[in-house]
Amino acid sequence: MADDTKATGTFEPDAKNGLEVTASKSSSDGNNPIPIEGQTEHLPTFEHEKRLAWKFDIRILPMLAVMYLFNALDKGNLGNAKTDGMDKDLHFKSGQYNTMLSIFFVPYVLFAPPIAMLGKKIGPSRMLPTLMVCFGSMTLLSASVKNWGGMMALRWFLGMAEAAFFPLVIYYLTTFYRRGELARRLALFYAASNIANAFSGLLAFGVFHIKNSKLDAWRYLFIIEGTATILVAFFAYWWLPKSAYEAKFLNEDEKKLAFTRIQIDSSAIVGEKFVFRDALQIFKLPSTYGFLAIEICLGVPLQSVGLFMPQIINALEKDVVQVNLKTVAPNCVGAVFLLILAFTSDLTRIRFPFIALGFALTFCGFIIFAAIDVPAHLSTAYFAAFMMVWGTSAPSVLLSTWYNNNIAHEGRRVTLTSVGVPLANLMGVVSSNIFRDEDKPKYVPALATTAAFGATGCCIALLLGSYMIFDNRRRNKKQGVNLTARDVSTAILREGPNSPDFRWFL
Repeated sequence: MADDTKATGTFEPDAKNGLEVTASKSSSDGNNPIPIEGQTEHLPTFEHEKRLAWKFDIRILPMLAVMYLFNALDKGNLGNAKTDGMDKDLHFKSGQYNTMLSIFFVPYVLFAPPIAMLGKKIGPSRMLPTLMVCFGSMTLLSASVKNWGGMMALRWFLGMAEAAFFPLVIYYLTTFYRRGELARRLALFYAASNIANAFSGLLAFGVFHIKNSKLDAWRYLFIIEGTATILVAFFAYWWLPKSAYEAKFLNEDEKKLAFTRIQIDSSAIVGEKFVFRDALQIFKLPSTYGFLAIEICLGVPLQSVGLFMPQIINALEKDVVQVNLKTVAPNCVGAVFLLILAFTSDLTRIRFPFIALGFALTFCGFIIFAAIDVPAHLSTAYFAAFMMVWGTSAPSVLLSTWYNNNIAHEGRRVTLTSVGVPLANLMGVVSSNIFRDEDKPKYVPALATTAAFGATGCCIALLLGSYMIFDNRRRNKKQGVNLTARDVSTAILREGPNSPDFRWFL
């Protein structure tokens, strides 16, 4: 920890809000006044930080986890609905289901950066519940759809509403936690996605038992999930704090501590005003394109598992109800595996080896499933399905944590996240078009393609991590010191690798 590093900042009373918090290492950008130097009386101690982090854990993480659970449910429920005959009830023609899956990702990518930037301006605590009401409404309206065109339109607006949700959650968490605390918190939040996939299977298992109803069972699935999403969103709007240093459940000393620890180990300027031109400077760094390349490789296996796990399991089990039930265990175990890797990554303060491990597991899972005779080796095939989930969950969390750990500029951080996360999701266009009906029940071409992306992602992660090790050693040799990322306060790292004191967070 950078506990002995001096932070800079000012805390001034404000008649309207009770507290105005500004910070800067210089006044050159005009966003903040010149800070008071050498302000050390509120530097964090282990016990103080532990109590503060626990308060954030109790207040923020459960709420965000529930919100993301519904986000994942509303995005991925089409696979469950299809197993109940949604495509037949809406008279889909050949290829239309895959087209409908693909259209979601167009607005998802196009609208993520502008919505995330707007969220940075008005605050994630307000934007996230607003987005949640929007995508919950789209899910609710899906229950009334009569044809393919109607579902296509709703999927477009669903993509718009969900576009910036995950990037904003990641950014929001970086304003509450130190870099070495982030992975396990983000994993606890992201585990809701695995639980959502499992819960989606359980919910579908129960809903699809509804018989003799005026509505198709899959329509009830949309009604239940959409209504619950909207109700949770209204509660979240009231519950989420605006920022760490403005949280109403903290006393004044805790607010100062919350501010100081973020400045020395997360952000160069806490609560910095968003400037579009300044934020775009992130794309001048070569490392940005390494991170984005890994996001692309991650996207195909991630979306293949999220969208087509029921169809993959269908090679093992033909009964519709049992197919959905068998998706529960891989997703639950995947959530546990994700937490193990994330906690280990935070403990060691290393990211890239665990990202590479996840990709390797993805590769092995899809290759095994594609290579074996599934009916003759049902247990092995089911274990391979577990590996598919293991290998997609961990890289998604740790990759986002990795590049956020290496960006102290808040505007550039939210910009890269708002491009990287949707880019991974854009690869759902690939996934939704390689799982073709003519290849079922095993989908060998799709499995082989997904495995190839996993192998490529593993290689790029190892190469980028190796470069960072080399560059850190080069910088240490040049300065005649032996520093790691934890030894340098983020308060002086606004310009990232362009700063001579910068060290990569591996």
